[in-house]
Amino acid sequence: MVVNNRPFKNMKRRVTADLNDFLTFPSAEHAAGKPFRTTVREFLLRHALLPPPSSVLPHLLTWQVLFRVGEQNGDDSVCLDVVEEDVIRSRSVYCDQCRVVGWSGNPVCGKRYHFIIKADGASIGAYNKPCAACGAFLHLSDPRCKSCNHVMTTEDIEDWMYNQLDYTTHLLHGVVHMNGYGHILRVNGREGGSWLLSGRHIMDFWDRLCKVLGVRQVSVMDVSKKYGLEFRLLHSVIKGHPWYGDWGYEFGGGSYAITHEAYDNAIETLANMPLSTLSSQGRKPRTRLHDLIAFYQSLSDQELVTSRDLFRYLTTLLHDANKNRTMVDYRTAKKVKSSDSRVVCVWNMSDIVRVEEAMFRVLKAVSGSCWVSWGSLRGAVCRVGRPELLDYCLKELKGKRAADGMVVNARSNPDSGTLEYRLEPGSSIDSSDDMNNCALTSCPSEDTLMRDLKYLYEALLHPQLMVNYIPLTKRGTMVNSASKILDCKQFVKNYHPEKSFSEANPYSIILSCKPVLSEQTEENIINAPPEHVILPPDATVQDVKVEVSKAFQEVYLILRRFQGEELVEYRGVDESTQIKLLVGSNTETAVNVLGKCLGKNGLTRFRMERGEETWTLDCSCGAKDDDGERMLACDVCGVWQHTRCAGIPDCDVVPAQFVCGKCGGGGGEICGGGDGDVVDSVRDGGGLHFSG
Repeated sequence: MVVNNRPFKNMKRRVTADLNDFLTFPSAEHAAGKPFRTTVREFLLRHALLPPPSSVLPHLLTWQVLFRVGEQNGDDSVCLDVVEEDVIRSRSVYCDQCRVVGWSGNPVCGKRYHFIIKADGASIGAYNKPCAACGAFLHLSDPRCKSCNHVMTTEDIEDWMYNQLDYTTHLLHGVVHMNGYGHILRVNGREGGSWLLSGRHIMDFWDRLCKVLGVRQVSVMDVSKKYGLEFRLLHSVIKGHPWYGDWGYEFGGGSYAITHEAYDNAIETLANMPLSTLSSQGRKPRTRLHDLIAFYQSLSDQELVTSRDLFRYLTTLLHDANKNRTMVDYRTAKKVKSSDSRVVCVWNMSDIVRVEEAMFRVLKAVSGSCWVSWGSLRGAVCRVGRPELLDYCLKELKGKRAADGMVVNARSNPDSGTLEYRLEPGSSIDSSDDMNNCALTSCPSEDTLMRDLKYLYEALLHPQLMVNYIPLTKRGTMVNSASKILDCKQFVKNYHPEKSFSEANPYSIILSCKPVLSEQTEENIINAPPEHVILPPDATVQDVKVEVSKAFQEVYLILRRFQGEELVEYRGVDESTQIKLLVGSNTETAVNVLGKCLGKNGLTRFRMERGEETWTLDCSCGAKDDDGERMLACDVCGVWQHTRCAGIPDCDVVPAQFVCGKCGGGGGEICGGGDGDVVDSVRDGGGLHFSG
């Protein structure tokens, strides 16, 4: 098989200067000068390998773009597949992601473009497909499997292709509709199986690509996990926004009618919880939570006051350990000096010496080579000094020399991760730095940091588990805040490509046009987003109608026969009138174009991305539209509401029969174990998985 006069099997080996660098392509300096419907085709013709002219699946054309990674000269490369999907022939006409993010009223576009990077480095459009019967690979042109003699049909290949689109292992899967509205469906970095690209590399590439292609808005349903934890909760506490916020993605909509303000308040409440409220008080015994907080407070050079400070410091340590992959003994920047203002104002050198000598006595009393845990040693000398002084001395204890020449050694217990101490002969420890009074401490291993992070996450952030750790006076507020953050999954970035149109086309006329159908009623109104048309300076009213008609015919299925007849704002104006005389020198002018769809097009089912369903959602939480959460309908009035709001926990089965409170049911009644009339709003698993 030859593509562009070059054998495809050799293309992957061509990691040379003629391949663009994945880490810098495309250049963000070249913002889109035209709408997405035009730019995406120009991009593919310029950078992609043309699909075979006799494609078996013309409604799923697969373009391929090859990249090198960095300045390397090896065989490593990245293949970006761009699958051009003809929606009218697709198995999935409507977009579930559009429905739950608030774009369900947009008409169905004629094409969708899938941008995919497979985890195995291969292309979706490769010329070897597995046999549907035995799994053996055969060439795309082979009509029969040589292993089992199974006859390959177009349906077999189509099944394989759609399965490829649904794989959850892709490093990247983004989809953009012809109107420029798109969604991130999948991002997997190194933790997701990539050994070449990190999650940040992939998101940087995607962000640059969207800018260059003129993408309007991109949504993401963030149900990602990192370290096995809900990452949108952890990252929001650390940075005040989800991971995607690093690329400008903002609150797009909360489930259960949660507002942007409520989401922001929940983050600030949870992130700014004072750690002092968790300290052991009075005669209450210290717990592992108290010890962990005190340990990391003593380990940090910066004061850890809030939960945000604690998690930010812990993830920083984990990031460093992840890079080094070894447990590193590092030198602390905070040295014991009598001139240290923080030390002098709280305790003096004699206080430090007194506590250290008490610790030496405890360690000497331990027989043999036994280790003493951080908590046990601290508890044994708890009456010698203030808690802050004890934590400071424990941090600086490693490498200290006792009067008899023995030296304190420290380690992280390989099983529990707890920091432990013992006295050893001075020769067994390198104490050359001791002469300079430099304090040493042990950074916990990566496994220990992971274990501590998960424990602290469960104790301080997990809404169901934190009830065992948070004081009663704060518990309700913190649980409510954590739940709200987890219930906000939709995030959106608006690229505003129209801002670069005038700069790229300084002498052109740019119009933002909306179609208005002369025969439409309230029941069949078409609410299409405006399309931008770029016209020469001498364009006439007739030219505007022609270009607007072409634009909407090209983008939306239901408008394939749309014919613009009149500019609503300039009715009665002669068609030969130059448009610049009407709109002036404005860089962008909004125009409504009145027209009609010629003939009986039979395309009314493409009026909205939500489909032809007619349903009413009226939930007690205030939600009035689909938000992607599990719902059920009343068997009497047919009105939908969240199962959770109806008193049915997410882990419970759905009632076979349900009557809402307004109809006198007062909630759900389980009759048997059936699934009932229930819908999971994200039917195709549109949630996103991220591994950085």
